[in-house]
Amino acid sequence: QVQLVESGGGLVQAGGSLRLSCAASGRTFSVHVMGWFRQAPGKEREFVAAFSWSGGSTYYADSVKGRFTISGDNAKATVYLQMNSLKPEDTAVYYCAADPKTTLTGSYNYWGQGTQVTVSS
Repeated sequence: QVQLVESGGGLVQAGGSLRLSCAASGRTFSVHVMGWFRQAPGKEREFVAAFSWSGGSTYYADSVKGRFTISGDNAKATVYLQMNSLKPEDTAVYYCAADPKTTLTGSYNYWGQGTQVTVSS
């Protein structure tokens, strides 16, 4: 099993920045890809970004491309999501996910509890 704990959410004004962290523990050696998803009230959960521990490849949703950056620290088994130029429509609960797969798309087996991000206009 892999446990994921997110942190770094909060309230920020439009145009501001936040950095989310996701610390993995447990059988982290089995994890090759980690990702971020978000779910706004009344909406379905959507993909935000993915990161591969094998070579550092990344993949982003069009809605965040150029504003968000996903990165990882192997020594800390932690993935980060740097969010810049935040917009009110970025308001959501952000979830970290992890999986043994090697592709940056598709489903994930392990999920964190989520962290709230609120962007005020």
